[in-house]
Amino acid sequence: MKFTEQHEWLEIEDDLVVVGITTHAAEQLGDVVFVELPEPGTTVSKDDEVVVIESVKAASDILAPLDGEIVEVNEAIVEDPGKVNEDPEGEAWFFKMKIEDLSAMDELMDDAAYKAFIG
Repeated sequence: MKFTEQHEWLEIEDDLVVVGITTHAAEQLGDVVFVELPEPGTTVSKDDEVVVIESVKAASDILAPLDGEIVEVNEAIVEDPGKVNEDPEGEAWFFKMKIEDLSAMDELMDDAAYKAFIG
């Protein structure tokens, strides 16, 4: 699993990259009440706003961690946004993307670097 400074986690599954938010991010947001996901087939560039997430505390955007194409979204978290708080680094993934070059993942933080980042 790799991590971004925007508190996203990424994991390679077959030839796709699964993206979600970290437990730390979910805790900072508080109770998630709304999630809007991109349409499958959407091409994104790194740092494009791709997900809108609202909690009782705040609304924020989730940015694309890499260039690629959104190929699948997790409708379960749209229907039940609370899943994001229950299992942010598991069943509550946001989307899966196809990227040209999986080596782009090498530039992201590993678990130890992310833990140091969040202090």
